[in-house]
Amino acid sequence: MITPSMVGAWTLFKKELLRFWKVSFQTVAAPVITALLYLLIFSHVLGSHVEIYPGVDYTVFLIPGLIMMSLLQNAFANSSSSLIQSKVMGNIIFILITPISYLEFFLAFLAASIIRGVCVGFCIYLVSTLFIDLPLEHPWIILAFAFLGSAMLGAFGIIAGLWAEKFDQMAAFQNFVIMPLSFLSGVFYSIHSLPPFWQKVSHLNPFFYMIDGFRFGFFGVGDISPWLSLSIVVFSLLVLSIITILMLRAGYKLRG
Repeated sequence: MITPSMVGAWTLFKKELLRFWKVSFQTVAAPVITALLYLLIFSHVLGSHVEIYPGVDYTVFLIPGLIMMSLLQNAFANSSSSLIQSKVMGNIIFILITPISYLEFFLAFLAASIIRGVCVGFCIYLVSTLFIDLPLEHPWIILAFAFLGSAMLGAFGIIAGLWAEKFDQMAAFQNFVIMPLSFLSGVFYSIHSLPPFWQKVSHLNPFFYMIDGFRFGFFGVGDISPWLSLSIVVFSLLVLSIITILMLRAGYKLRG
């Protein structure tokens, strides 16, 4: 039941859901098609030549990484794009004048980002199962990393949306931060195939832990312990959430 104190947060959450669902072909269908194109190209080129884990076909190995990469990118895009659009168009004022606390603001945007990220990931999973049988060794680990990962990128998206003042700044953030971290996180390869120096560099990438832990849920094997990955993801989520809440509390680049 929605109490009077929750009406503002619930309304903002519904507004954010409707915002991306109204253009679902762009926000949900397009990422699914993009992931399938990656799958088609990489599985065709490398499928018969590469085996990452014993008994695991490369195409099967690839799917969890693509699911998680798309989930993370779309969770980030949901909160960041909403904020930058509202700021540039000037309608952010209609949210700021309402009696919504900064914590409610944070939770509404975060929840909507989680919904979009998980929705995209689930759609990619469903379409993939039409062609390939995917094992599910630890479903609860898959769900944990999916929700924690989308929450982490949702908070990151709020930070980016607060920081950016123009669309090109947001585009630069996506192109030079989110995209490199996504593609260099082990989506298309195991970090054990890298030279020792680059393996150490990969361990500095928080996206690696989310993708490796998520993949462990499917196969029961990974490059590192899923408990270590889970701990790092939870810690990163807490740090980003605290930073985001402090920025919202201060009205960073929201108040004139």
